[in-house]
Amino acid sequence: MIMKHTLLSILLVAAMAVASSVQSMAQSNPAQARAILDKTSKVIGHKSGVSASFTLNNPTTGNVSGTIAVKGGKFNARTPQAIVWFNGKTQWTYMKKNNEVNISTPTQAQQQMMNPYTFINVYKTGYKMSSAKAGSSYEVHLVAQNQKRSIQEMYVTVNSNTYVPSRVKMKHNGRWYTVTISNFSAKKLSDSLFAFNSKDYPSAEVIDLR
Repeated sequence: MIMKHTLLSILLVAAMAVASSVQSMAQSNPAQARAILDKTSKVIGHKSGVSASFTLNNPTTGNVSGTIAVKGGKFNARTPQAIVWFNGKTQWTYMKKNNEVNISTPTQAQQQMMNPYTFINVYKTGYKMSSAKAGSSYEVHLVAQNQKRSIQEMYVTVNSNTYVPSRVKMKHNGRWYTVTISNFSAKKLSDSLFAFNSKDYPSAEVIDLR
């Protein structure tokens, strides 16, 4: 009986040691997680610009697919329902159904809904980070130190060879939104791509919401 208890104790200790080892391997230190996103930031932040296709899973409205072009803090997103231009400060949203353009100054969360690459700026301050290896990808987990931030929690999946992100999952107001990214490409983009030109939409109603 004593031997059985001793053997059981040894097995339990061994199992706990293995579990602890697996957990420590799966969750990297914050410095490694930051290093992954630093490399990803350089890839996305290509000085000439980048483009990609995306699908946003919105828990309220369902899936929305489209394309996005990014250059620094600017972006242009296009879906079957709308076109969004953002020049780093002002956002123009053209709603095709209503033939109207809304002008606004978007919050961080609003930018994130249309530009999945916003995380390349927000991760640098105010987030606790860890990362795990999943097949040929890294998954970086970010949790806001201040839960009043618009993006409270985030998972960023990045290819471990190219550091191109393939998925961004974010928590906003208690709800999870997931953006799947494909067809990533670095290319030269004109700055004019990121600002609304009224000459291209002469009949559209312009509504300033700032």
